[in-house]
Amino acid sequence: MLKKFEEVLDKRKEAGILRTLKPKSAGVDFYSNDYLGLAGNEELQEQLLQKVQEKPKLLSGSSGSRLISGNSNTTDETERYIAEQHKYPAALLFSSGYNANLALFSTLPDRHDTIIVDEQIHRSVHDACRMSHARKLKFRHNDPEDLESILKKQTGPCYIAIESLYSMDGDLAPLQEISSLAKRYNAALIIDEAHAFGVFGFGLIEKYQLQNDVFVTVITYGKALGAHGAAILCDETVKSYLVNFASPFIYTTAAQDFLWMAIKTGYEFLKQKPELSKKLHKNIEIFRNQNIDTPSSEMSPIQAVLVPDNQQLRSLQKTLSDNDFLTYAVYSPTVKIGTERLRICLHSFNTEKEIEKLTGIIKAFI
Repeated sequence: MLKKFEEVLDKRKEAGILRTLKPKSAGVDFYSNDYLGLAGNEELQEQLLQKVQEKPKLLSGSSGSRLISGNSNTTDETERYIAEQHKYPAALLFSSGYNANLALFSTLPDRHDTIIVDEQIHRSVHDACRMSHARKLKFRHNDPEDLESILKKQTGPCYIAIESLYSMDGDLAPLQEISSLAKRYNAALIIDEAHAFGVFGFGLIEKYQLQNDVFVTVITYGKALGAHGAAILCDETVKSYLVNFASPFIYTTAAQDFLWMAIKTGYEFLKQKPELSKKLHKNIEIFRNQNIDTPSSEMSPIQAVLVPDNQQLRSLQKTLSDNDFLTYAVYSPTVKIGTERLRICLHSFNTEKEIEKLTGIIKAFI
């Protein structure tokens, strides 16, 4: 058995795509999801520290799943607060966005249902669909016409799964068109706002006031909020159904109250600091003004630079690293051959000089 694993790993190593764990590097951050810099914000950390000093029990372990000994007043208060902020009837907290998607798609659809997913939906949704008894179909990325052609052929209940901002191409979904299609065909629309939350206020669902048209929204907190965990926004019936039947919720030990407190504090901090989002969008504008060819949205903090060759991409990333720029390269077969890319993440804390130097190296290279 070990020999089989070693052979597969050796092939990856020969191709130069073996994944390994490395310590966090020093350098200029153009690769993390910390879009607003909250993961290391000293003012926010002081607020969290003060709350822990006032209530040290926040650091205690939960001691069990939420259905046994792991529920608390802090958890319930945070869920009510989140639901109120997003104008949804209810919220259900999870320890990660991956777990939230596993719970949703493995539980709500049954063997008589169809899940129609954007072909670039997050891997967690694909994994969850494998746990479900429902049929899964894909539609072309951000293509409402292709989605409608699939919806027309369905005879039973359907779920539609999309992201509002996609992490690989950094492009935005046509939310209003897709929500209109979902309503027309009586399909349940599920939207993952992982990369939009914090970047666009409390997300694009709130920005376009689509709460009544979106069946379930997923918000994650490990990106712009600089924390961890996730929330499913839904109505009370869906929340109760998940609490009763979602294995990833039922059989997971609850996180300690510090996490839920940090999430609630993060929301409050976002409301206090609108200038962070403004600075981020200014930096996105500076990057776009450098005229780098990209499939990404002009409003996205994720800017993909296509470098359709693994070797060329590896050389570019090394050159950037030698200049102290931390970037993330996505090689085939993680993406299709010919669509290899450098994934640039912009932040509120990046400077104009850093952005101009980064893009100068990229333009000279490609």
